[in-house]
Amino acid sequence: MNNVTRRQVFKSAGLLTAGFFLSTSTTRALAQAAAPAPTGPHKLPALPYDFGALEPHFDAKTMEIHHGKHHAAYVTNLNKALADYPDLQKMSVEELCLNLDKVPEKIRTTVRNQGGGHYNHTFFWQCLRPEGGAGPDGAFEQALGELFVDQETGLKMFVERALAVFGSGWIWVSLDKDKRLILETTANQDNPLMSGRQPVFGLDLWEHAYYLKYQNRRVDYVIAFNRLLNWEFARTRWEKLMA
Repeated sequence: MNNVTRRQVFKSAGLLTAGFFLSTSTTRALAQAAAPAPTGPHKLPALPYDFGALEPHFDAKTMEIHHGKHHAAYVTNLNKALADYPDLQKMSVEELCLNLDKVPEKIRTTVRNQGGGHYNHTFFWQCLRPEGGAGPDGAFEQALGELFVDQETGLKMFVERALAVFGSGWIWVSLDKDKRLILETTANQDNPLMSGRQPVFGLDLWEHAYYLKYQNRRVDYVIAFNRLLNWEFARTRWEKLMA
């Protein structure tokens, strides 16, 4: 990252640091967005909010295409890959990601990419909430503090790691095997499950997730995410995993 870009990142991050750990509203939109259901054991889940509910941070057109085209394609292609494997059809997409070594080599790469895409997007929709909601508190806030040190450092770390991902991928806050929070990135549609870890929250860094609104300004997209991060979902998931 050159000096100009770094200064721009940290200047933008400084303006919204508090937002990364404390959002401005607890309002939730519960309207469903209709989408065609692919044929097969795996289904495209409805969004837990309307396409336009995340405006102005994530635009409605991007959400419509992202969910109804990109995510739907992952589901369709996963079902196609599993068509001749009834035993694998009985496994959830999470189980598939956790047990790729049990998937026949003939379809393993396809299941990794398409199954990963299905799981990642299903998870990602839950990480978003109109205006985010209340920030972390209690034991979860303390655990995040051990990872990020403080609010300002936390946002800068998250932004810088996201910008360092070359090409397509994801950034995650995950729980490792020792139940410690870590910040990690994965390429393509890989996810922490594939390496034996559990995601707590994550952000899609593929260009299709932000290009209509932000073009090449990934930094603005990453910072916008902090305004939409569903802390209630992240805290509840962390508590469940810790238990």
